[in-house]
Amino acid sequence: MKTHIVRARAADAAFPRTEHLATRVAEVAADLVPVPAEVAEMIINRLIDNAGVAAAALVRRPVTTARRQADKHPYRPGATVFGLPAAQRFSPEWAAWANGVAVRELDFHDTFLAAEYSHPGDNIPPILAVAQHTGRGGADLIRGLATGYEIQIDLVRGICLHEYKIDHVAHLGPSAAAGIGTLLGLDIDTIYQAVGQALHTTTATRQSRKGEISSWKAFAPAFAGKMAVEAVDRAMRGEGAPAPIWEGADGVIARLLGGPDAEYQVSLPGPGEAKRAILDSYTKEHSAEYQSQAPIDLARRMRDRIGDLGQIATIVLHTSHHTHYVIGSGSGDPQKYDPHASRETLDHSLPYIFAVALQDGSWHHERSYAPDRARRADTVRLWNRITTMEEPEWTRRYHATDPAERAFGARAVVTLKSGETIVDQLAVADAHPLGARPFGRDQYIEKFRTLADGVIDPAEQDRFLAAAQRTPDLLPGELDQLTFTVSETVLGAAPETREGIF
Repeated sequence: MKTHIVRARAADAAFPRTEHLATRVAEVAADLVPVPAEVAEMIINRLIDNAGVAAAALVRRPVTTARRQADKHPYRPGATVFGLPAAQRFSPEWAAWANGVAVRELDFHDTFLAAEYSHPGDNIPPILAVAQHTGRGGADLIRGLATGYEIQIDLVRGICLHEYKIDHVAHLGPSAAAGIGTLLGLDIDTIYQAVGQALHTTTATRQSRKGEISSWKAFAPAFAGKMAVEAVDRAMRGEGAPAPIWEGADGVIARLLGGPDAEYQVSLPGPGEAKRAILDSYTKEHSAEYQSQAPIDLARRMRDRIGDLGQIATIVLHTSHHTHYVIGSGSGDPQKYDPHASRETLDHSLPYIFAVALQDGSWHHERSYAPDRARRADTVRLWNRITTMEEPEWTRRYHATDPAERAFGARAVVTLKSGETIVDQLAVADAHPLGARPFGRDQYIEKFRTLADGVIDPAEQDRFLAAAQRTPDLLPGELDQLTFTVSETVLGAAPETREGIF
């Protein structure tokens, strides 16, 4: 890996394009190095993972809205949309939109946390849609996805967005554009322009994940993917981007991030170096914000030791800065204790999640968020007794570069009304690569089948899983196998939505 120093430059500074971060990203994307076997295998896992969480969300309102929007944009050759017959094709940017919302709706797919947050599986819908539309094969798709994961994760390691309240999808637009560039074998200059356009059009504030969180939380990554598709299309036609997009005097760093004096270090693969970043990411066993994964497992482990939960006086979760301020009581959001809050808000409330996991000993993507579940009197009482606290050691481990040290967990201090305290901690979720039950191919398939049950016919599940597991061998024109179709009865259960412009 080669580390690049990235900082804002004065308008009259000598700063050749060869030194722009967008050029460095484009160089990585244009380097068509072989994909290691273990990377290809992990990409297959994530294709399966995305399809499973999309199936479970298929008839939720935001997903239904996005699918109905895509349905108004049929196109040939086009790309497929989850749930609809593979023979039906749609304009690739709209297919990316619909599938991106389906994948993101339940907050249940893969994650990478470092200086910034990310769900790098959000790269899959736009890159796959373009691959289907352009008649690429499985090997091309694998190369494109390896780039998408690499660029997003490398940017997440080096550039913190949330410190300045910029949403994490600002790293997704450039990574998806770069991945599409790899997929299509584009030249460095074209990818450079596409990366710049994608970044410029996908920078937004973090209000989408603050306070009363709405359905836009699911739409935001899909929007970034859609913008990446359109950016690449424009760049291929010869259109340019604001430049230098990160380092310009009025660029992202100077005006949206650390300012003229800030300096960032972004490490990217050197020439001929394999793109392996996906191996550092991890998926979720539970449908909740990633920093609540280990606390859910901790709550399940502690409930028998605690016994009568009605005897709890207080629970303090000692955790990292990010966890405390984003999904904990340090956020200052009263909505995180509101039993009438949206599912999206509850998904980002660690006090709520810990309370329900303690009471139920399990976590479910629908039942755990049901309105009557959130409003149970005993749950509300317990929920309001739970707070979070930043602890420097957890913050240090959150940012540790050594994978064996890096942790996203918490220490729970449970004080009973008798004065007795019960203490336990968990550094990483059970499903984490270093956890008690790390996910492998079997676990990805089991998760898919669990989420697809009652949505995708068993024979169609088998067909999809067989196709996904031979992705590297799919021939040009065969990538339409990487979708699933459901019955009209299943789609008929989708809610009514209002008419729009289309």
